[in-house]
Amino acid sequence: MATAFSPQAEQKIQDICRRYPNTQAACLPVLHLAQDEFGYLSDEVLDLVADRLSLPKSHVFGVATFYTMYHRQPVGKRVLMMCTNVSCMLRGGYDTLHKLEQTLGVKAGGTTADGEFTLIEEECLAACADAPAMICGRKYFLNLTPDKVEEALAECRKLPAHSHGATASASATQTPGQKKH
Repeated sequence: MATAFSPQAEQKIQDICRRYPNTQAACLPVLHLAQDEFGYLSDEVLDLVADRLSLPKSHVFGVATFYTMYHRQPVGKRVLMMCTNVSCMLRGGYDTLHKLEQTLGVKAGGTTADGEFTLIEEECLAACADAPAMICGRKYFLNLTPDKVEEALAECRKLPAHSHGATASASATQTPGQKKH
């Protein structure tokens, strides 16, 4: 059976394309939508996006492999992105990453045996003022230390599975700079 977008996704693609001057400009949000729809961006899904947007397959592949928020392999129900860039590194980002690896029983880049979490070492999450930072779905965990890892993982388990894309609920979203009340 050929890969195809759901009717709901097709409608969203039409809405996205109306907001941009051309389909090349719409490529990033359509890739997000495709990732939400299929869980990850296989070669078949990239071909589908390229065909749907009338773009060269090489262009869509280049975009999908350039940005780290796109997943080319299956991922766990929840994706954890732990920043280890300069600000996070200086404030203990690697210690926190190592605690995540120890707690989850998986190295960065891997998925837990139960398929619950994929842990990714991320270059930058744009939350330097509140380093170290981790994202689970669209929720930021700021000033994350090894001592706070268990609590953060418990909170992540409560978030909707595959909340890394456009279908994440607004209530589960915290952007950099927002503080929990």
